Amino acid sequence: MKIKNKHIILKTENLSIGYQQKKNAKIIASNINLEIEKGKLVTVLGKNGIGKSTLLRTLSKVQKPILGAVFIHDKNLKDLTETALSTQLSLVLTERLPESQLTVYELVALGRQPYTNWIDKLSTKDIEKVEIAIQQTEIEHLKNSRFYELSDGQLQRVLIARALAQDTEIIILDEPTAHLDIHHTIKIFSLLKKLVADTNKTIIISSHEINLSIQLADEVMLLTENTVHFGTPTELIATNAFDTLFPKEIVNFNKTLQQFVINKS
Repeated sequence: MKIKNKHIILKTENLSIGYQQKKNAKIIASNINLEIEKGKLVTVLGKNGIGKSTLLRTLSKVQKPILGAVFIHDKNLKDLTETALSTQLSLVLTERLPESQLTVYELVALGRQPYTNWIDKLSTKDIEKVEIAIQQTEIEHLKNSRFYELSDGQLQRVLIARALAQDTEIIILDEPTAHLDIHHTIKIFSLLKKLVADTNKTIIISSHEINLSIQLADEVMLLTENTVHFGTPTELIATNAFDTLFPKEIVNFNKTLQQFVINKS
């Protein structure tokens, strides 16, 4: 049987992430070597403060690596202009949007900025991309609403639609379900899973939803104090990667159930 070659869309080489602390570099995680395939849903998991957001910001060139490099289609991220990068990668961070009177349609249309002219006039193609993104995220009924009128779950869909309208191969989302209840959290995870299947885009998200990630993600990036584990949920379960994530006196990872369970004794 012929094995299909992997289409690696994003990779890191000997990557160290962190931030500058006065004149010194504070390294959060190091020696990160990843290869992420096109058309995968990847979740980044780990404890609070372990470096999930820092990793995503480094992968998207919001901040520089301490050491090593990030590549998209074998091109070093540092060599890509902001304009070139914005046609290959879209980013949804956790920061609140600035106050404005934008409608949902106008906010989604901002995703077309990398392609519009200096007066930001939407072409027929731009309008088509916006309409498709709105349909894919099922927010047609919200098109004319002001974005500040939306619930957290609705707004998250709108921000995903904006990233889709940007029409990049990679979408990175930092904690897209952070302020959502379990019902809307499952709906967002299911939406992202469906978008990967329908569009063949690569979607990378950070999350605290470990059990959902194990069920729905194609691959998991697990950050711990000592290393970064990367593989399918099944592979990480087989290597006991989840066992050191939380103190055993509080929760244990149950391999049979494939989820964390609370210790009752």
